Amino acid sequence: MSETLVYSLDGKIYINLTNRCTNSCIFCLRNDKDDVCGQDMWLDNENFTAEDVISQLKNFEMSSEITFCGYGEPLLKLDILKEVARYIKTNYPGIKIRINTNGHANYVYKRNIVPELVGLVDMISVSLNGMSEAEYNEFSQPKFDGAYDEVKKFIKCCSEAGIKTVASIVDGYKGRRLDVQKCEQIANELGATLRVREWIQNGYS
Repeated sequence: MSETLVYSLDGKIYINLTNRCTNSCIFCLRNDKDDVCGQDMWLDNENFTAEDVISQLKNFEMSSEITFCGYGEPLLKLDILKEVARYIKTNYPGIKIRINTNGHANYVYKRNIVPELVGLVDMISVSLNGMSEAEYNEFSQPKFDGAYDEVKKFIKCCSEAGIKTVASIVDGYKGRRLDVQKCEQIANELGATLRVREWIQNGYS
């Protein structure tokens, strides 16, 4: 267990806001290990503030991009995320801010939260993880029904709000290959581009 709210990977900064998630993806790195490049991702507790995150952030040399991505769904900490993003935009306006999300936020909050991200976030990457609901459920194992449709609606909301939007899939999990062309078609129809992430066995070392 740790208090790692901010960590680095390949010279870029990442923010680990929570270990909670509304998915239980079968390929998630946290199923196999506790750390990213020796930085423990499991939080001792989640009773922290935006000021705590900012305090850790100040210990890092600023990079060109900061990504909200850790061992959980960052938008479950929406208010803290917005406050930290606002701090970054105010003090480091040249830094790009990205969110990696499962796309469930509008379902969780029962409202469209995307307009609250406009001006704070430069890019959002949403886990599409399949060309059908059945395939999505197999890989992502969501904790509520209708999650795949929620993801697609969220992608469209982000795109229509003018945020650069990427739909991502994980390909090659234990040799399993997805229909990349079909996934790209779905992403494009929703106003997003597709990013294919190769499954990394045993995660980052």
